[in-house]
Amino acid sequence: MTAVPIGLEAASAQDIPTLVELEEILFPGDSPWTAAMFAGELSAGFHYVVHRDADGVVDGYAGLALLGDEAEVHTIGVRPTAQGAGLGRALLRDLLAHAGRRRVVLEVRTDNAPAIALYESEGFVILGVRRRYYRPSGADAYTMVRPA
Repeated sequence: MTAVPIGLEAASAQDIPTLVELEEILFPGDSPWTAAMFAGELSAGFHYVVHRDADGVVDGYAGLALLGDEAEVHTIGVRPTAQGAGLGRALLRDLLAHAGRRRVVLEVRTDNAPAIALYESEGFVILGVRRRYYRPSGADAYTMVRPA
């Protein structure tokens, strides 16, 4: 697969249907985010970005909440056909840049080795395990942190 030219832009309400579609593709057994959830995130003013493919279709997205001196990654998703070309890393780096010097936390499925490797390569470490974190699958999650 060739490298994705990375150009990110702020997510908007018009992107929500595609974000919901991607959630259903990427997280089918773990309560994918709904339109109302994304609308709430955008209304709250959280930092959400998208990447569009050559046809203008969203193929990656990410969201971050700033909570005082800490930031929390709420979601990162990349369309399966766009995976492996650096888009996930670009999305994560955008979130980290927006977080600045804050401590950044996230949860990731314990069986998602590619995501865990990405997070570790960007300075995250595992803090602990959250048993049966994802619903309805009951999958465990690691809580990971990138120190301030």
